[in-house]
This record gives sequence, structure tokens and C-alpha cells, in this order.
Amino acid sequence: MSSPVLSLSAGQIRRRPASFAGLGTALFLAVAVVTLFGSLVAAQVTAPAAVARTAVSGPGLVLIAGAFGEIAVLVALFVVVNALGFTLRQQHRDLALLRTVAATPRQVRRVVRAQVVATTLLVSGPGGLVGFLAARAFLAALQRRGMAAPGLRIPGAPVPALIGLAVALLVGLAASAVAARRITRPAPAAALTEGAGGPRRTPVPRVLAGLAVLAGGGLLLRLAASRPAGELDKAGQAALLGSLVLLVAVGLLGPVAARVLAAVLGAPARVLAPRAGWLADANLRGYAARLSSAVVPVALLVGLSGTLLVLTGTAEHVVRATGAATSVTKQSDIWLREAELGMLVCFAAVSTVNTLVALTADRRREFALLRLVGATRRQLLRMLGVEAVLTTAIGVLLGAAVAAAASGAFSLAVTGSVVPVVPGAACGWVVLGAVVLTVPGIVGTGLWAVGGSAVETTGGERG
Repeated sequence: MSSPVLSLSAGQIRRRPASFAGLGTALFLAVAVVTLFGSLVAAQVTAPAAVARTAVSGPGLVLIAGAFGEIAVLVALFVVVNALGFTLRQQHRDLALLRTVAATPRQVRRVVRAQVVATTLLVSGPGGLVGFLAARAFLAALQRRGMAAPGLRIPGAPVPALIGLAVALLVGLAASAVAARRITRPAPAAALTEGAGGPRRTPVPRVLAGLAVLAGGGLLLRLAASRPAGELDKAGQAALLGSLVLLVAVGLLGPVAARVLAAVLGAPARVLAPRAGWLADANLRGYAARLSSAVVPVALLVGLSGTLLVLTGTAEHVVRATGAATSVTKQSDIWLREAELGMLVCFAAVSTVNTLVALTADRRREFALLRLVGATRRQLLRMLGVEAVLTTAIGVLLGAAVAAAASGAFSLAVTGSVVPVVPGAACGWVVLGAVVLTVPGIVGTGLWAVGGSAVETTGGERG
């Protein structure tokens, strides 16, 4: 790779550390989670025959790693794709400027690929180490509960970490190839007119892809709903996987859904807070791609957490009512579900905080321009507060819709009714967690973003 490409890539990373910190964290989590579950499988595969044949309670280490890894890896990769799309939108204007000074589309794509490779290599070492240590801790916890053979040990070979690095690179490069097309496909002047907020209209291919994924999620939920009443575990797995596919559809259709919900929720905001509400509503509806980047992590947090909580509550209700023998009633499996929920919430929470902080920090020039036309810092913070509340509400509504669809399909299979058992207190804590992660993240970063000299900020670079 040529030196100018490396210099341009390094320069973008230095100028936008907040944006690349989010991408780096997402890639770090992807490498760590692949290393974690790959190490568990390696521990079972490389164990002596006598140890491998030891009887244990539960499904066995390979099945646990596969079931956990399937969902966790998909969530981690989803977070990577969302973070990368956000990072490229933040440097859209800079990359478009390269094309106006005779850079070819191929050279721009090479700059983007170099950024992904550099970020992945930077986090691969720490990610692999954390994944290895997490695998040892997780295996020890399984052994204490009799779910893994006492003689199993995590091997010290770097193969799982290398696989994690390869997976993160493949996903990052594939996502960058798709995301870079929005910059390299149109003419340079047309690409330059699109700001970091994204195009006014959602591209038709993205809408079609979102509708196709939405249909796939619907088929998975139909499969979950058609399971016999006695197959609680299989129905739950299909419903959980269906919820994840629906969340991918939310990511693709996010700008469309966010714009519609912003229009609905923005009306009362204009009434309750005429000035700040008007500005917040105009910002959210005018920059649908930016709003989508903010609400998708919130929807991921609420959708996955809500689905797991409602599925568990409904299954336990059925078990108490019928006395059916199922893994739902086993303490070891309850612990596994709690561990899975904690891991997924961690991914979603990190994605939410990283995206919102970087998104708000990148708006310094916008805030400075508003101050130059008469807005005060207090008014801008009020506007950000309203935006934070609306962003949280939109993300919670989208996530709740996914959780309702998945849990409704599961409930139909196991109870014959689409109305599941909802643990109100637990779901309330999920919503509160979304609020705590979102509102302080936006307003707190806004305190810094609205500071400094407005004239100097507007005269300097964005972000």
C-alpha cells in the first residue's frame, strides 16, 4: 500500500479520534468475543480423550460455546458494521474533497481500507488477550457449576485470536466496500454536496435490502410461532435469532423509520418546548442518517434485552403452569441466560455510548454557527436535551417493537396467545438504562461541544 494512502489514512484517524475510537471499540469487542468462544471450543477439542468424555450437566462445552457464540458474534459484527458506517459518514466531506483534487475512486477506497486495517490491527492484540482471559474465567465458572469437565484447560495457542482478527478484518473490509460506494459512485461535485448527515433520501438499494431482511426476520418468527408447545427451547432460539435479524432490518431501514417517528414525536416537543423543541425536531428530521446512527444502538440494547427478558418470563410462566421438564427451570441454564444477557447488554451499551458521544462531538461547528446567529449556550443545551429525549424515545420504540414481535411469536407457540408474560420491573430497568446511557451521553458531550470561541470553531475543521 502506497505511502500517500497510509499518510491520508493516518491523518484522518488523528483528526477524528472520537469517531475511530467507536470503530476501534467495536472491532475490539468482535476480536475478543470470537477469541473467547473459539478458545472454549479449542479447550474441548484439544483435551485428552479421558477428559473430553467426562460426563457433565448441561449441553456440553461445544454446544454452549456455539449457542453463545452464534448470537454474541452476530451482535458484535452488527455493532462493527454500524460503527464503520458512522465513521465513514463523519469523514464524508473530507473523502469527497479528495476526489475533487483528482483522487480516483480506487484511491479513496484504498484510504478507507487502510483505515479499517490499521484500526483492526491496533485493537487485535488487546482484543485477543481479553478474549483469552475471558475464556479462562468463563470456563472456570462453568466448571464450578459442573457444566464443563474439571480437567479442561484453555490452550495457549494463538489460533482463536488469529481467527478473531481474520473475522474482524473480513467484516470490516466488506462493510467498508459497501459504505465507500456512496462516496466513490457519484461525481465528485455531487459527493461533496452531501454532508456528514447523509443524503436527504435513503438509497433505494438500502431500502430494498432492509425489506428483504425484514421479510427474513418475519420468516424466522413464523418458524418460532409454529413450534409445538413442548419445544420451548427451540422456539426461544428461533425467536431470539429472529429478533436479531429484525434489528439488522432496523439498521438498514433506520433513516426511514427514524424520520417517521421523529415527525410523530416532534409535534409534542414543539408544543412543550417551542424554541428548543422546534430546533431539535428540525435537526432530527433534517438529518435522518445521523439520527439513525444514534437510535440503532439504543434499539439494539432495548430489543435484545427486552426479548431475552420477556422470553424467559413467558417460558417460566408456562413451566409453572404445566410442570413441563425444560432447561428453563434449571439453575445452571438460568445462569447461562443471565450471562448471555449481560454480554449482549455490554455490547449494546458500549455501542450506544461510543456512537452518541462521537456524534455529538462532531457537531461543534454546527453549534458554533448557531451561536453566531444568536443562540446562547443554554439554548443549545436545551435543544440537545430535547434531542436526547426524542432519540431515546425513538430507539426505545423501535427496540420495543422488535421485542414485542419476537416474544409474541414465542408466546403463540408455547401458550397459544400472542400476548406474552412481560416482567414489568425488569423491562423498566432496561428502559431506564437506555435513558441513562443516552441522555447524559448527549448532553454531557454537548457541554464540551458548545464551548470555546464560535469564530475559531467555524473557521477551523469540523469535529
